[in-house]
Amino acid sequence: MVQHAEKEIYEWTPLCDKKGNLNPAAIGYARKPIIDCNLSGHFMRKKRWNYWCCYGEDILFSVTICHLDYAVTCFVYFLEYETQRFFEKTVTIPLGVIKKIKMPTRVLEPVRFTSSEINVNISHLQNQTLMVVSCDNFDNEPLNVNLKIMHPAGDESLNVVVPWNRQTFQFTAKHHILPTKGFVKLGNKRYEFQEEDCFSVLDFGRGIWPREVVWNWANASQRFRNHRVGLNFGGKWTDGTGMTENAIFIDGKMTKIHEDVIFEYDRSNFKKPWYVTTKFSDTVMLTFHPFFERVAKTDLKFVQSEVHQLVGYYSGKVKLEDGSILEIQQMLGCIEEHVAKW
Repeated sequence: MVQHAEKEIYEWTPLCDKKGNLNPAAIGYARKPIIDCNLSGHFMRKKRWNYWCCYGEDILFSVTICHLDYAVTCFVYFLEYETQRFFEKTVTIPLGVIKKIKMPTRVLEPVRFTSSEINVNISHLQNQTLMVVSCDNFDNEPLNVNLKIMHPAGDESLNVVVPWNRQTFQFTAKHHILPTKGFVKLGNKRYEFQEEDCFSVLDFGRGIWPREVVWNWANASQRFRNHRVGLNFGGKWTDGTGMTENAIFIDGKMTKIHEDVIFEYDRSNFKKPWYVTTKFSDTVMLTFHPFFERVAKTDLKFVQSEVHQLVGYYSGKVKLEDGSILEIQQMLGCIEEHVAKW
């Protein structure tokens, strides 16, 4: 079987044309974040988010700022692996106040969220992202976060424009295996992040979405056999578009997987094993064993969203471009199903 090859983009390209519709020249993928997400028009349909997942040795810490055109939501969550202590705080700013929240058009530009309950400041300077988060009442204790996330100069990232049509499309940037140092302090307990073994993942999204959508996402970024290894697979939402968000990263080098992947899992029990496999070949054959399930539901009548995000371990194999096999064993990561009407 001859595999479909997605177009690779090498120079700065605007996502949209002057009417706010998809620029055909932007359809493809790039190894650097060289798409300018100049969204305009399409009121109530624009979706913008910056999602960070920071894998520490003892905890997972995550921050998201999400702008839906009619509201901005910030959610922060914390999971301690061993005890499974988990807490999530969500703050929503309604339409009338959201003009203060500026979502950048480029991946590594600063973003901040300020409210009476939580403050998030994420800035980028000289190949480093500085994440500062503070909250006076996070699970009845003060939360203070100061993390430095490195972007090694030669590293590649996954930057993809997914076209449904000229009016609905999405730019997704997945930046993996970013060495992370600093601390997360909750109450009197301080969790240290060491850059040799702690890594962050950035999911940056900008697009014009259809009213209803379902997606799966699988990710992991860990030191594995003395290499920095990242996995990124997506399903359902990209099917039939000719583009995928499937790739693996080894020591900063990305291998793009052009084939769709299939997610198999039990919707009546998300904590059963998941299977992630390429549709036509044996390029990807992974099993995911969850140990924790995060459920986030929103039901505001005209806006509905349900996320099942699992934390667990990947095992299996991925075939590389040169025909060699990357064997995966007990690799910490996340997998999710998101169903939205927004």
